[in-house]
Amino acid sequence: MNKRLFPIISLLMIAAMILTACAGGGATGGGTIKIATQSPLSGGQSAIGVDIKNGAELALEQLKGPLEAMGFKVELAPYDDQANPDQGVANAKRIVADPEVLCVVGHYNSGVQIPSSEEYHTANLANVSPANTNPRVTDRGYAEVSRIVGRDDVQGVVGAQFAFGKGMKTAYVIHDKTAYGQGIAEFFKREAERLGMQVVGFEGTEEKANFDAILAPVLAANPDVLYFGGIYDQASVLFKQAREKGYLGMFLSDDGYDSPEAIKIGGAALLEGGGVYYTTVAGPAKLYPGTAKFQTDFKAKYNADPKPFAAQGYDSMAICLKAIENAAVANGNKLPTRAQVTEAVRALKDFPGITGTINFNAKGDLTTAKYFVIQVTSADPEKWNDNTIDQTLEIAPPQ
Repeated sequence: MNKRLFPIISLLMIAAMILTACAGGGATGGGTIKIATQSPLSGGQSAIGVDIKNGAELALEQLKGPLEAMGFKVELAPYDDQANPDQGVANAKRIVADPEVLCVVGHYNSGVQIPSSEEYHTANLANVSPANTNPRVTDRGYAEVSRIVGRDDVQGVVGAQFAFGKGMKTAYVIHDKTAYGQGIAEFFKREAERLGMQVVGFEGTEEKANFDAILAPVLAANPDVLYFGGIYDQASVLFKQAREKGYLGMFLSDDGYDSPEAIKIGGAALLEGGGVYYTTVAGPAKLYPGTAKFQTDFKAKYNADPKPFAAQGYDSMAICLKAIENAAVANGNKLPTRAQVTEAVRALKDFPGITGTINFNAKGDLTTAKYFVIQVTSADPEKWNDNTIDQTLEIAPPQ
């Protein structure tokens, strides 16, 4: 070897070693990470579904920095489940077939989430739910499925106890025949009867336009409260037609009713008589002290205030991103596996979400969840977030 070249070669080797050592403590990642969302982006429930996606999108844009610093490209993969189980499952099959997807935020409907999450479970793909409340979502014990809202076997009880506390002695219960709507209606009925209320009717319907046949026995029974288990696009039409036919009792529903579209469809007549109330596991973002910046940023980006479950969409995405980050760090700043991300979601402790501190139990439920009872006080959809909060409860899930 030429002795004159030896110092130069030595310097180059030393420089290369220094660069390698520096890289070991910094960005060694590479490739694309996708986080999918599933919610109704079209159809009658899109008002809520789009905002779940938007909340998740905002979180990804604001919180993807640590993963990008590792060298990863981070993308949103939004899917429209159309509030339809078959579409949700078809989307889920496409999602799990894409190896770049490491987490899913979704769904809105429990009846869509439950069959879709069977696909996520088989593929070891983490699913963080911003809205699904049916007990089966977590009672199956799937490590891949976690949710950041409460359960219907608590929410239905909250609704019945509220009605009983307001002096309601008789109730007529109608549901939409879905896993969500029928499930929460059954929990309401069970608790109402335990408290001593008389449930004078219980039935399901898929009707969304003409409720004459359903309302005939309701009007004949004239219950103190008409309870509906299901979603706002169906409940509001039912309630509107009941008022038009002379029913003046209380209307009571669940978090599926929680949308400004509900009063837009139903109109001012709903506020007459016994008024309109609903229970919810979410409520407007302003109920949570940590959402002030989120509300400002959301309105700046989407030119509208966030609808219910948008903040939960944000937190679900934040959990996905943090879990992927933690799994990547544990993997030497390299792309983690889906199984590693699933483990990292459940391993999060005292996660600082904008809707509160988040901890999961062994099933994937929150260790303590918030429940609200809200009275609709204005016929103006723009004032939906100003409805009156009648009760705020924090309740641990059933064991």
